[in-house]
Amino acid sequence: MNKSLLGASLFALALAAPLAHAHEKGDILLRAGAITVDPNTDSSSVKVDQGPLSGADLGGEATLSSDTQLGLNFAYMITDHLGIELLAATPFEHDVKLKGTALSAANGKLGSFNQLPPTLSLVYYPLDPKSAFQPYVGAGVNYTWMYDEHLSSEARANGFSNFKTENSWGVAWQVGADYMLTDNILFNAQMRYIDIDTRATVENNAIAPGTRARVNVDADPFIYMVGLGYKF
Repeated sequence: MNKSLLGASLFALALAAPLAHAHEKGDILLRAGAITVDPNTDSSSVKVDQGPLSGADLGGEATLSSDTQLGLNFAYMITDHLGIELLAATPFEHDVKLKGTALSAANGKLGSFNQLPPTLSLVYYPLDPKSAFQPYVGAGVNYTWMYDEHLSSEARANGFSNFKTENSWGVAWQVGADYMLTDNILFNAQMRYIDIDTRATVENNAIAPGTRARVNVDADPFIYMVGLGYKF
């Protein structure tokens, strides 16, 4: 009889465990994992905007490569259903390639740059706070800092110099889900879409003194992250 009662009690505890409060007002969530930035690139044609050839349209387009780094999320629960979240990561590096331009020396890998995309979002968790599974949606604002631009050896050999990119402000959307593995440890998966636009410029005095070309790039990446988290 006692064994039966003990067995029933353990079964009841097993069923109740997933119903422990997952996210409550005042909780702090720290998530970490692999994060991939996959640009959904759309660009203007390459145009000469300075120098004796100013106004010339060289055609073609620019593309950006993907990169995977360590991603970090810091979230604070304002209520049982609303949280504020900050996305951070180690620096991403993207290759910039030009293709289809009228200037054959410009086609190929132009160079690369690093970027950091801190994003602040308001996140909504629709399910009961007692549920171990916590899907969420969010929206916020992104600032992408682009830096450490450097040309490829091929581009330098073809006379290119002074490669620059501009920082970007944009809106961000996200969907994701947490699953509580224990009272404090969680598994997380998330996807974001961020509006990131930049203008890249590069000079080439070998073509003509004072020549500069520019291309406007809508990077607009999808961002994927999978990892673990801890609830404080």
